[in-house]
Amino acid sequence: MQGLDPSYLILFGGMLLIMWVFMIRPQAKQAKLAADFQKSLEKGTKVVTSGGIHGKIVRTDDGTAVWIEIDSNSKMKIERSAVSMELTKAAYGEEEKKA
Repeated sequence: MQGLDPSYLILFGGMLLIMWVFMIRPQAKQAKLAADFQKSLEKGTKVVTSGGIHGKIVRTDDGTAVWIEIDSNSKMKIERSAVSMELTKAAYGEEEKKA
């Protein structure tokens, strides 16, 4: 029985590195951006929830919930984690906003 060839270890290490660079790192970065956005929500921001509800933030309660105005007579309390993005990014996309 022979020992383990070092080239296999290098190959396996390279595959792990590639998987981290292309899969794990971007996903962690996206999650951090989403968490930062949800923490920075303030009154007057137009948002879209993860359920597809469009509205404007009219009040922030504590650190976990916001009130959004859906129509002139209807308001809804939702968790900050349910807010997926700002309305301008949802409607026009990130690329068009930068242009």
